[in-house]
Amino acid sequence: MKKILLFMVILFMVAVPVIHSAQSYTVSITQIVEHPSLDAMRAGFQSRMKEAGINVQYNVHIAQGNQANNIQIANQIKGENPSLILAITTPSAQAVAQKIKDKPILFTGVTDPVAAGLVRSLMIPGKNITGMTDMSPIVRQVELIKEFLPDVKTIGTIYNAGEANSVVLIKILKDVCKDLGIKVEEASIANSSGVYQAAKSLVGKCDAIYIPLDNTVVSGLEAAIKVCRQNKLPIFSADTDSVKRGTIAAVAIDYYRMGLQTADMAIRILNKKAIPASTPVESLENLQLYVNPAAAETMGVTIPKQVLDRADNIIK
Repeated sequence: MKKILLFMVILFMVAVPVIHSAQSYTVSITQIVEHPSLDAMRAGFQSRMKEAGINVQYNVHIAQGNQANNIQIANQIKGENPSLILAITTPSAQAVAQKIKDKPILFTGVTDPVAAGLVRSLMIPGKNITGMTDMSPIVRQVELIKEFLPDVKTIGTIYNAGEANSVVLIKILKDVCKDLGIKVEEASIANSSGVYQAAKSLVGKCDAIYIPLDNTVVSGLEAAIKVCRQNKLPIFSADTDSVKRGTIAAVAIDYYRMGLQTADMAIRILNKKAIPASTPVESLENLQLYVNPAAAETMGVTIPKQVLDRADNIIK
């Protein structure tokens, strides 16, 4: 009898960690729109969670770029009672942060979480939300354009003034360009269907177009690329996935890697080793340089040798 009891105790002790590791979680994901950079963050997040052996059921919601849908999704997620919420982009994070105060929220792909009202500070978020910032290295990006076009005088840009992150980025772009003696020509849109006309309005007014990390513009990027091809107007981007789609070059964050790192934060929170309120906002330090020789040739631009030599990825 004692042997049986001893066996049962040992069996229970062995089983406890297994039961703990097999704990199931629900993660609700909200994403303002589908485009390669945002999809890469989501894929990276899910890949790392699977790699770590975390048992997760996902509820994935895409707002299709519509703010009314975005708010409705936040209400729906509140009813899902998830273990954790992943908000991809600023608008998605703002919507769930306003509606949900009792569940941990992780944002990713947010340019300026303080200006967006998501956290009190980068070091001490102070609420039920933290995550990762993708603040663009705009100085590096403008310097890259100058490597291609040393005599650039005016850079055109397209953005949605309704996106808080875009407003921040355009202000930084203008400040950087002012210091370099470069003028910025702006074209503002309200939705992705306006990208083509906005790009056309910049033809003849600038030496190159720079596409910032604007979800509305990036989702309609092909329209801008079409205009630039037709007019041999160089177009550069702030994300590497857009280079695969036809911009000339970008020095930027690898969004898949950002998704991986965001998942690492989620794992710590789900395992009760961290809470959002005291978990500093994180960022990726290493940048990637992508170039697209075919796009450069179509737009009448020669890629400098020093750029090719240090490129992390040359699109074939």
